[in-house]
Amino acid sequence: MTTSTATGNHPPAPAPAAEPPPARRRSPERAALLRRAGLRLLALVVLFALWQAVTALRLWSPLLVPPPSAVWHALVETSGTHDGVRGYQGHTLIEHLGISLRRIAIGAGAGVLAGLVAGLLMGTLPWVRVVFEPAVAFLRTLPPLAYFSLLIIWFGIDEAPKLWLLAIAAMPPVAVATASAVASAPASLVEAARAIGARRSQVVTCVVLPSALPEILVGVRLAFGIAYSSVVAAETVNGLPGIGGMIRDAQRYNQSDVVVLGLFAIGISGLLIDALLRIAENRLAPWRRLS
Repeated sequence: MTTSTATGNHPPAPAPAAEPPPARRRSPERAALLRRAGLRLLALVVLFALWQAVTALRLWSPLLVPPPSAVWHALVETSGTHDGVRGYQGHTLIEHLGISLRRIAIGAGAGVLAGLVAGLLMGTLPWVRVVFEPAVAFLRTLPPLAYFSLLIIWFGIDEAPKLWLLAIAAMPPVAVATASAVASAPASLVEAARAIGARRSQVVTCVVLPSALPEILVGVRLAFGIAYSSVVAAETVNGLPGIGGMIRDAQRYNQSDVVVLGLFAIGISGLLIDALLRIAENRLAPWRRLS
């Protein structure tokens, strides 16, 4: 009697059942991001509900605190042409905002470049720091309106005083951050670069600046934030078109809904600009997140 074992014709063993793919686990970073987004959304909903409740209870006059519906109506009115009237004072809301952003890009951009140069010189040359640090600190303490009148006397009421104001407001934080970061570059890395024969310019560009880059980028973010908060001051004189000029003009006629709308436009676009700068900071200095 032959068996299946002897003949080698035993039936094949059944294949193991395929295990279902494990559920994809949500990464801790993604969970934390969703949690932060949810908390921020909840905070916005609560603030909007409080705003609606305050206006519904008539705790203040609608002229002082306009209801959300009035601000929405102002958004609709200033975003297109209605009854033959285009936007606000002949320009739509996006046009006002775009002109202000262009002024910030030019003025604050020039201030950031000047701050980088000044900060690099102050951080690498001690005598330059002794000479220019008091002047930079003096400018940093001045509010924009303190010298805007003088800029108008010098340059008139066109674009020049606005750009100069934004440049002067943006320069000090970048200069201070750059000088501090450059001066505190790791001495061991600098000495190692010199030991292998690196020239002074190579030490600055290849060692000092990469080491100082995270702090410099923080200064750049602060500079654009200060310039953005100064745009209303920059557009107090002949600021139309411009979002700050729109706010100032609406304030003269007690149009609080347009004023609130302009504040929202500045705040939301400012958050977007800061987010873009954060992305640039993470791309240019990724090691900062690991420290």
